[in-house]
Amino acid sequence: MVPVQFDGRRINVAKGSLVGDLFQQHRDADNLQALAAIVDHRLVDLDCPVTAPCDISAVDYGMREGVLVYRRTGTLLLMEAARRLFGQIPVAVSQAHGAGYSYHVDLGDELTKEHVVQLEQQLTAMVEKDVPLEKEIVTLTEARRIFGEQGAVEQLRLLKTWWDRHVTLIRCGELYDIHHYPVAPSARYLTSFALAYHSPGFFFRLPPRGRPTEILPYLESPKLEQVYQESAEWLRQLGVSTVGQLNGATQAGDAGELIRIAEGLHEKRIGQIADNICSTDRDVRLVCIAGPSSSGKTTFSKRLSLQLRVNGVRPIALSTDNFYIDREDTPLDEDGNYDFESVEAIDLSLFNEVLAKLLRGEEVLAPRFDFTVGKRRERDKWVPMKLEPGQVLIVEGIHGLNPRLTESVDAERKFGVYVSALTQLCIDDHNRIFTSDTRLIRRIVRDRRYRGYSATDTIEIWPRVRKGEKAHIFKFQEQADVMFNSALIYEHAVLSLYATRYLLEVDQGHPAFVTAHRLLNFLSHFVPMFDENVPEISILREFMGGSFFSY
Repeated sequence: MVPVQFDGRRINVAKGSLVGDLFQQHRDADNLQALAAIVDHRLVDLDCPVTAPCDISAVDYGMREGVLVYRRTGTLLLMEAARRLFGQIPVAVSQAHGAGYSYHVDLGDELTKEHVVQLEQQLTAMVEKDVPLEKEIVTLTEARRIFGEQGAVEQLRLLKTWWDRHVTLIRCGELYDIHHYPVAPSARYLTSFALAYHSPGFFFRLPPRGRPTEILPYLESPKLEQVYQESAEWLRQLGVSTVGQLNGATQAGDAGELIRIAEGLHEKRIGQIADNICSTDRDVRLVCIAGPSSSGKTTFSKRLSLQLRVNGVRPIALSTDNFYIDREDTPLDEDGNYDFESVEAIDLSLFNEVLAKLLRGEEVLAPRFDFTVGKRRERDKWVPMKLEPGQVLIVEGIHGLNPRLTESVDAERKFGVYVSALTQLCIDDHNRIFTSDTRLIRRIVRDRRYRGYSATDTIEIWPRVRKGEKAHIFKFQEQADVMFNSALIYEHAVLSLYATRYLLEVDQGHPAFVTAHRLLNFLSHFVPMFDENVPEISILREFMGGSFFSY
């Protein structure tokens, strides 16, 4: 018998017991179904055996880790359903859409609604038959043989830089894939899903977190879709859409060229946005820049200011950070923590008063906030500002598009820009890179290098940051005049040199190690790039240092 700490209580279990069996025997029946487990702060499949004393807890659909397991399970089942229906026709994951993904299917002929109906029926039949998902550990040579016979080009590309002699595979029917992330044991765990035709592919819609039997209606996001299409075109121009392709380009000595083209695409788009601001028939005097944490808003605003100067417009900046209310007065979230993501954390009355006076051409005193003590500085430390004719005011912050922040300004005088790192690079044709992970890695590097926070600190606070984004930021993105995708195709290869170092500092006995372990595994897929070719005005410099701009 082996003593284990199980969901907060100590029990003895037979050595070799599977964690999934323990949940069936000891977990309350009214809990959500366990999809995976956390064993000693590492996420594992339910077939993980207990061989020594350890801490074990269940992962269900109420947890972010459970959502990722569910989506990974659903993707593998979907790919096998497509193989059964279409044969070895390329089906590739594309963008994230709400609680699901979009997929492209290369049938030669156009994909039809009937094809999608047939695919959904095939997937439903697999769930009813409870098709198993099984792990196999094979040699690297054997894995290459399997993927070669399967025609899995992207998996073969990843294995070109695989350093271990063995590879853990996951098999669903006749489909093999690399075991990137834990999956549920079988198809019956896919409790709810829906497929919707969307030319030239379809949407694979999955339940919202915590509600595994519910599928929400699909909401159109035309501006977001436009950014996705633009980003797909950028990938086409670069000739890189997966990590394996990026690694191949790096090994071939093309890293510098990739960086220059990616940065050139950014600069061209920022220039276009500046042109839009200057050519609009509206009397724009206020440019509002919003976006979630670590999306690169600050560097974007500085680069946009340069492009506006090129157009003959002189911008001045007003930071919302200086309008925070005193920390002791900041609203609390439901857990009793300060909710700095809430718009109520900003002195809205003072901010709108300052805006209105500036746009009337009056001189104002702009406050300054001391983040060390969490209080606004004395009034004699405030800075005089005035908006002259021919100037525009740039406001950058997470609430930039919230109408309450700028309610004193007429809509015709405002131009909104939403900035986010919408990662389009995929690990392979089956596995996306999560956009939120891209921003988390950026923030881990920046916080550790320049803000005195460890990777553990950043990971611990990240769920609260994400919760605030969903409540206060994402819902306003479609109200922007334009969106800008700040993701860079090469950034993980560069940031991995820093992030890996900082993630290795996370104590393996700390709960944050669950996320650290997952990110370390993810970053291990990249052939590192050195940062010497990253230009000084790159958005990436905001996080790793060496920027031309001051922050």
